[in-house]
Amino acid sequence: MSGALRSALTLAVLAVLVLIAAVWGWAALTAPLPREEPVAICEDETVTAGSEVRRDQVVVSVFNGSGRSGLAGATSAQLAERGFVEGDIGDSPLPATTTQIWSADPTNPAVLLVKRQFRRAEVVQGEALGPGIVVVVGENFQALRKKQVESVVTKADATYCRATGSE
Repeated sequence: MSGALRSALTLAVLAVLVLIAAVWGWAALTAPLPREEPVAICEDETVTAGSEVRRDQVVVSVFNGSGRSGLAGATSAQLAERGFVEGDIGDSPLPATTTQIWSADPTNPAVLLVKRQFRRAEVVQGEALGPGIVVVVGENFQALRKKQVESVVTKADATYCRATGSE
């Protein structure tokens, strides 16, 4: 094989490789970016009677039912300092005088654990405004209880929205 033929063959192979790399690069450049699936803040978990439910396993969404600005955010921050997982924060669609925990099951261990953080909180029927346990702080809300309840033991089988990543 002569030198000119070898050079021409080498250039042809290199041109094909550059063409393949250009097509692959263009396809990679114009491909849609991979979408990261959002991770749920909590997932339903069933616990058996006698199981312990701790604060770091419970997501609490706090909504302001009063006319005081920032009450939901401040209350959520206080609950987070105690170890609860922060859910949504916002304004309640309905005004409230007292602190309310919106739940269909007042005996749920996660509801009881959250209720024990407040003075005179009442469990009422309500829709899920956010993930986890929904708390609506009302006009009469002043502060959380000084005594911090760290966990509750379930008296019966129950299901609650357990914080993802908690052990």
